Amino acid sequence: MDLRFPIGKYEPQPFSDRQKREWLQDIQFLPGLLEQAIENLDEFQFETPYRDGGWTVRQVVHHVPDSHMNAYTRFKLGLTEDKPTIKPYDEAKWAELKDVNVVPVNMSITLLYALHTRWHSAIRDLTNEQWQRTVIHPEHKKEMTLWHLLGMYAWHGKHHVAHITSLRERKGW
Repeated sequence: MDLRFPIGKYEPQPFSDRQKREWLQDIQFLPGLLEQAIENLDEFQFETPYRDGGWTVRQVVHHVPDSHMNAYTRFKLGLTEDKPTIKPYDEAKWAELKDVNVVPVNMSITLLYALHTRWHSAIRDLTNEQWQRTVIHPEHKKEMTLWHLLGMYAWHGKHHVAHITSLRERKGW
């Protein structure tokens, strides 16, 4: 198994009501899954990389709300502007900032609960036409639909939960 992609890489899916329900549930329930994944870990475990050369569990936990705050903003822009260009960010540099090392992970879990409540509320009742609205990602040089972003971020949350849960399994934590 490739430890970088414990659930595989993101595979875009065609629009369907069933897939939409599943992905919306992924957004809604991710905070609880991440919280369960880190339950009862100690400081040593939070400082353990999920793979050689990878981020620590602490960095992964703080990364998820960092990433999903950007996602929430991207959705809001996509819903309110015509083909907005979204702002990329250097996630590796964000993972090295001081707050990641000094702020307890429970603050990021709390932030994730609030963020996902707002995000899920903002997108759960979108029309099929709204899912086809696009944003422009300058780094990837392509337009992405909100539907594509929903799938990507639904996958992203599970991807990082699996980094932690697969590490726990390998280490017997």
